[in-house]
Amino acid sequence: MPAVARGLTAGEAAARLASEGYNELPAASKRTPFRIILEVLREPMLLLLMASGLLYLILGDVKDALVLLAFAILSIGITVVQETRTERVLDALRELTSPRALVIRDGAELRIPGREVARGDLLLLAEGDRISADAALIEGSDVQTDESLLTGESEPVRKRQLQDDEAALPHRPGGDDLPTLFSGSLIVRGSGRAEVIATGPRSEIGRIGQSLNELETAPPRLQRETKRLIMMFGIIGGGVSVLTVLLYGLLRGSWIDAALAGIVIGMSMLPQEFPIVLAVFTAMGAWRISKARVLTRRATAIEALGSASVLCTDKTGTLTENQMSIRRLCRDDGAAIDLTGSEAAPEAFRTLVAIGMRASAPTPFDPMDKAFHRLAAASPTQGEDLAARQWTLVRSYGLRPDLLAVTQVWRRSASEEMVVAVKGAPEAIALLCSLDEAAHARVAAEVDAMAADGMRVLGVARAKTMEEALPDSPQEFKFSFLGLVGLADPIRPSVPAAVAECRAAGLRVVMITGDYPATAQAIARQAGLKADKVVGGEELAAMSEAELAKCIGGATVFARIMPEQKLRIVTALKAAGEIVAMTGDGVNDAPSLKAADIGVAMGGRGTDVAREASAIVLLDDDFGSIVTAIRLGRRIYDNLRKSMGFIVAVHIPIAGIALAPLLLGLPIMLGPVHIAFLEMVIDPVCSLVFEAETEEEDVMRRPPRQADAPMFNSLMAGWSILQGLAAFGLVVGVFLFGAQRGMPETELRALTFFSLVLSIVALIVVNRSFSASLVTAMFRPNPTLIWVLAAVAGILTLSLAWPFAADLFRFGPLHADDLVITAGAALTALFGLELLKLGYQRFGRLQTSSPRD
Repeated sequence: MPAVARGLTAGEAAARLASEGYNELPAASKRTPFRIILEVLREPMLLLLMASGLLYLILGDVKDALVLLAFAILSIGITVVQETRTERVLDALRELTSPRALVIRDGAELRIPGREVARGDLLLLAEGDRISADAALIEGSDVQTDESLLTGESEPVRKRQLQDDEAALPHRPGGDDLPTLFSGSLIVRGSGRAEVIATGPRSEIGRIGQSLNELETAPPRLQRETKRLIMMFGIIGGGVSVLTVLLYGLLRGSWIDAALAGIVIGMSMLPQEFPIVLAVFTAMGAWRISKARVLTRRATAIEALGSASVLCTDKTGTLTENQMSIRRLCRDDGAAIDLTGSEAAPEAFRTLVAIGMRASAPTPFDPMDKAFHRLAAASPTQGEDLAARQWTLVRSYGLRPDLLAVTQVWRRSASEEMVVAVKGAPEAIALLCSLDEAAHARVAAEVDAMAADGMRVLGVARAKTMEEALPDSPQEFKFSFLGLVGLADPIRPSVPAAVAECRAAGLRVVMITGDYPATAQAIARQAGLKADKVVGGEELAAMSEAELAKCIGGATVFARIMPEQKLRIVTALKAAGEIVAMTGDGVNDAPSLKAADIGVAMGGRGTDVAREASAIVLLDDDFGSIVTAIRLGRRIYDNLRKSMGFIVAVHIPIAGIALAPLLLGLPIMLGPVHIAFLEMVIDPVCSLVFEAETEEEDVMRRPPRQADAPMFNSLMAGWSILQGLAAFGLVVGVFLFGAQRGMPETELRALTFFSLVLSIVALIVVNRSFSASLVTAMFRPNPTLIWVLAAVAGILTLSLAWPFAADLFRFGPLHADDLVITAGAALTALFGLELLKLGYQRFGRLQTSSPRD
């Protein structure tokens, strides 16, 4: 292999990346820990903490002021840790979203992140790829690029090969017949090999300073919903706080204490956890899904995944392994042979194989092209040898909607006639060869037999010409039919179980493929799809919109579908009220991916155009990964709702205990220090414990929810309020019981506070599951919950056993019978709410928001 074809060595690439930097544009300003601290300092909860500390200083209580300051610092620390963790996750996701490049390193093909492309790398480019760096085209076939990102002109421009005596100078974008390819532009036609001449900020797009990729980090609908909740609570809490200050000042005469009481009420009613929970769940959810080899490019997809009702998938590489091999050869005279996929073709069939290989890409990317190259290499034939030193590719005619075939013209020398090789859909090849009716029927019967065995069938033909002026269309050549080739692509082992799981989850799976109908039907049945009726591309083209709307409800398999027809299918499904997830990998798939509610691009074989139009990317192109993503999407949404429900429920007893003593004329039980401690418990519980919860047992046995249903609907709101009122009733009961017994104020405060904290623990356990029994939920693994509960138990123990902590919380000693009362209240709340949950579920499902009928 020539030196240039070996590309850079790994050492050379590493050295250039170290000296010139990575191939990336200057990043947007990151949220550093210092910046996060500045943002936290504007949070209402922190402002209330600092205001209460200032009031304690005015009262001369330096110790309480310092403690509140310590709580404020701890709050900042927890937030910084959580937000920094989120930023790290987003950085990792941005790394995954950057375009990937196929390069030659040390003489071997290697797919790397676009940011790791170095000057001097050899890029292998194919139709649909986004170019990752400025490069000079050193070898190409009919290359055209879309440079509209740089020039604003949507018309593709032609590219020519760099001449041997021409310097690889960086040209300006725009205009035909330049040898320079520009970072950020798209290959819309052809393929080739290019040498990188500029990366990162030194590229044309780097000089312009335009950002190509931004990761959306929060679902707008959920943001709007949480903002409404926060505003509602804020208005109510603000009103109650003002009323508290007035009542306390007028009834008890101390306006500073009244201000402290108002701050306590405000802190107890402000659900400041909502935005933190939303940010953490969104980022961590995207990261969890990425660990399942599914990249979330738009965070709205996390929410939408649980709503999907139809999953449209292609066949090759998604349902199947995308490892094509030639399994049957059938000559024009009817002679046929079956292959196992590893041996050479017999001599009598080698011309058929060689011409099929000539009609494939010289540097194969497509699995079928690779299969032809492998078999041809194992089956050399004297007259059809395709060694690069002997044959030159003169012209290629690509696949067109009106001709489903690829044609390539080859020449050995100027004195010899050119060989025209074509392969494609059998019906297209039959038309090119002008087969008579009998021959056409023979070919159709053989195609049906191969397709019924699950093979993809291609026809192969050959023509010869001495004409230097080649026609504009391959239909002007006089082709001779050589035969049929059957290729097999085994179904992925995980697919039948994944399809069954989709069916149980209420997801309808629709297969859309360009393959022959009988092949599509055979594969669909192997996958477990109902395939009694197959809708063909020609049949679909003849349908009116009304006919398609009637057909779309029952059709499961669409075959011989052109990429542009996918858009019609998606549009019809959406018009029927379905939430559509759609897979795609080609340039022409981009419109249907954008039109779908959830566009799913192939990360392995997919083009950058398809990936940019999609909401999620399958890094391994596996259908099972889509189902895993849907399961995770449902789990994440469930856990987010659990967390939100817990937040609402837990603030009711906290606010109630802060307010009840004032209304009853009894000593105030909760001060800012108690509320601050409770917030230190609630925050990590919401953003860490619930986020780590495993999925519900029925997560894939329930119908999809309506996409526009509110996350916090009336059913969920009622359940949260009911929980909060139940916990408040028990805690206030303990408080009144202790007051009636004449307990000293410090002991009564400790008794009430312990009951409140243990009731919050009960609310955590109750909200861990919507459907599982208490015993099942208790045995679900959640190490984060264990650590949080252990920390709470330790702090409560210290608050009684350590004199400094007891003095800080203004706690008196609790006896064994007091602790039994607090534990009894918590257990009553736990078991009582579990019974209420069973009864409440009879009126509606807590798992989903407005499930589909």
